[in-house]
Amino acid sequence: MSTLVAALREGLPDGAVLTDPDVMASYAHDMASFCPAGEPAAVVLPRTVEEVRHVLRTAYALRVPVVPQGARTGLSGAANAVDGCVVLSLLRMDRVLEIDAVNRYAVVEPGVVNADLSKAVAAHGLAYPPDPSSWEQCTIGGNIGTGSGGLCCVKYGVTAEYVLGLDVVLADGRLLRTGRRTAKGVAGYDLTRLFVGAEGTLGVVVGAVLALKPAPPPRLALAAEFPGTAAAGEAVATIMAAGHTPSLLELMDATTVRAVNRLTRMDLPESTRALLICAFDTPDPAADLAAVGALCRAAGATEVVPADDAAESELLLAARRAALPALEAVAGTTMIDDVCVPRARLAEMLDGVAAIADEYRLTIGVCAHAGDGNTHPVVCFDASDPDERDRARASFDAIMELGLALGGTITGEHGVGLLKRDWLARELGPVGLELQRSIRQVFDPLGILNPGKVL
Repeated sequence: MSTLVAALREGLPDGAVLTDPDVMASYAHDMASFCPAGEPAAVVLPRTVEEVRHVLRTAYALRVPVVPQGARTGLSGAANAVDGCVVLSLLRMDRVLEIDAVNRYAVVEPGVVNADLSKAVAAHGLAYPPDPSSWEQCTIGGNIGTGSGGLCCVKYGVTAEYVLGLDVVLADGRLLRTGRRTAKGVAGYDLTRLFVGAEGTLGVVVGAVLALKPAPPPRLALAAEFPGTAAAGEAVATIMAAGHTPSLLELMDATTVRAVNRLTRMDLPESTRALLICAFDTPDPAADLAAVGALCRAAGATEVVPADDAAESELLLAARRAALPALEAVAGTTMIDDVCVPRARLAEMLDGVAAIADEYRLTIGVCAHAGDGNTHPVVCFDASDPDERDRARASFDAIMELGLALGGTITGEHGVGLLKRDWLARELGPVGLELQRSIRQVFDPLGILNPGKVL
């Protein structure tokens, strides 16, 4: 390892290579539960593409694993260190290099924080729509690595739909440029999409060309209370079938509503069994909300409350964004699932999770991007209680099995990492798994990039 550290320092500036055990421990893992993390040999914080290339060339020559990292807000263990690895933190590569208002794209480094990019492009009358719940901390590189989503995906789509091109350092240190800066382009295989969601197993993203949209008008929201999950699921189905395009369509179950109230004192209606929050950023959002409100009432909503203005709308959205911190406060530790099911089976998913919570004697709250069927069952447990930890882990597997049985996928936006690797094999099947492993072998023949993750 002394040879590794010396070789790394030859091509990096002072302070870029960290070897203090206590400091390295802080880079060892992301925010996922039940995912082991090893002890890195070094943590490297490059500022330039050439420095990243030096790290990869060194690691390749010495056959040392490399674990790329962003802000470590991930929830699947994809950024967890392995023993003896180089942790490659890209946080210092945090520049917005270009904003082109005519062609509507931005060129950024991977360490740019999602919220900072949004603020930068807003000054040009533009918007970068993907908005994960951790948008004030997570980085664009991490978003690309995991294929992140967010609250506005129902209208604007996920990260993959905004990545026009990438600069990627391959396992042996070569620099690859993919994609384009034009509005259209179909030259060759779409390698750009291949890297999105690959979780650093095919290469290290060091630059991205991201598509932008015109900034939308201020959004207006409503909240609808339902006496049961079936009625809420019916409302979601009718809203989407009617052709509405809300900018946000979110759902919280009764467990989540109670948790949010305890944390925030927002006085959300605890009599509800499911709370649906819908927002529009159209030219006439009040008319759209009125139409959706009528559909909610027809589906069985007991109360529909539209916001009077943008400020009141943001309070409703703040309640939804508080869901995960609120559930974390229930028992001290959470395990956040990420199962996406067809919209028509959303109620079955919620009812199934409630049954699993009863079976395993646990609190499990569900918040969901209802408009695209992406549910987040959050298992709350006491990590100091071995029996409760075991039940939490078993309930997680039961939720995964339920999602697949309903025709869903094991992850809609959080990625596979360590947490869901075994379940990925079940979803892909033997032929799909074999082909994906073959692709990984082409890009990383020595297997040094984020080993043990995804496949």
